Amino acid sequence: MSRSTHTTAAVFVLGALFFLFGFVTWLNGPLIGYLKIICELKDGAEPFYVTFAFYIAYFFTALPMSAVLRRTGMKRGMMYGLFTMALGAMLFVPAAQMRSYGVFLLGLFVIGTGLSLLQTASNPYITVVGPIESAAARISIMGICNKLAGVIAPLVLGFLLLGDADTLQMDLSTLGPDAYDARLDEVASRVIMPYGAMAAILVGLGLMVLFSPLPELDPEIEATPDGEVTRGVLSYPNLVLGVLALFLYVGVEVMAGDTIGLFGEAQGMPLAETRHLTSYTLACMVLGYMIGIVGIPRWFSQSTALAASAVLGVVLTIAAILFDGAPSVYSIALLGLANALVWPAIWPLAIAGLGPHTKTGSAMLIMAIAGGAVLPLLYGRLAGLPAIGYQQAYWIMVPAYLFMLWYGMKGARMTRWKA
Repeated sequence: MSRSTHTTAAVFVLGALFFLFGFVTWLNGPLIGYLKIICELKDGAEPFYVTFAFYIAYFFTALPMSAVLRRTGMKRGMMYGLFTMALGAMLFVPAAQMRSYGVFLLGLFVIGTGLSLLQTASNPYITVVGPIESAAARISIMGICNKLAGVIAPLVLGFLLLGDADTLQMDLSTLGPDAYDARLDEVASRVIMPYGAMAAILVGLGLMVLFSPLPELDPEIEATPDGEVTRGVLSYPNLVLGVLALFLYVGVEVMAGDTIGLFGEAQGMPLAETRHLTSYTLACMVLGYMIGIVGIPRWFSQSTALAASAVLGVVLTIAAILFDGAPSVYSIALLGLANALVWPAIWPLAIAGLGPHTKTGSAMLIMAIAGGAVLPLLYGRLAGLPAIGYQQAYWIMVPAYLFMLWYGMKGARMTRWKA
């Protein structure tokens, strides 16, 4: 099979993969508000353990998953990742029956573990299956598949779980203890059907991947330059700094998508409207990915895309802090446009020239997804302080975007540490 045929097959199959596990990933936004109600969570950091449990899995499992891939190969590794995600989705059934926040978080951790295996396999795969200079464009196609699912998922889950949002909170405030618990049990049971269906779909997709025409590649061979094998993985500053840049990026991306609902409530928006806000952020990301597909590398480079995205991120973050009401909330939604091209730009810049260290470097980049666990939780703690609140807590995004700007302009070009 020719290289171009390899690329076409990979883009098609992986596009389907990215859509379905993107659907799973971007349910966290509406899930935060839903679990806050049924598990009676307090304001501040407690609801953001949803994102913490999901994204911290990447930190603990990325390197072990890299070792798994060496034994299973890429295709079987993706299949096992999908099966693991299905197991995590099934844990939502007993979690709902018990209304146990801990079991919900365990399910999210297991789903994150499955995604860690998928990401460790699929991101370097799509990077090396075609020319490296157009890797950002291919990753952007994956991003569109992922974020289109992210636009749809919050709308679907928000409707299924909180379709009666206008009256639910009012009803709960008028019920006695027994009726209150019965009402929460009824609301909790709504999550069983969508997550059970999701588990079945994930198992089916895993089998589809196994029997697909997806070619088996070894990124370490595909990306090896000049036979250089003597340097340690930490001797590549473009990788080490890229890991930090990706850690900060995922943190601000998750904040833009998953904190916007609670921020909208704090700005006076009704629950019926805030349950859709994550979809607005993801729609902006889809637009940004389309710009990347058309423009990289035809009109601008991966480094330029990263620098421009970081500048836009700073501008929109400051706008969200300075404005009030809907303009402030929609500035956070527009961060989806600023965030779209950051992952597609950082990934190929960070693994460029790693050669035999590509799998390890990719696993380190997957570990950086833990930024989605740490920064939103920090945001939640700051937002819970009366002296700061939800709006001023967004200041933590500014230094993150400034570091991404520096990485795009200088850090990614560093090939060796200075003595």
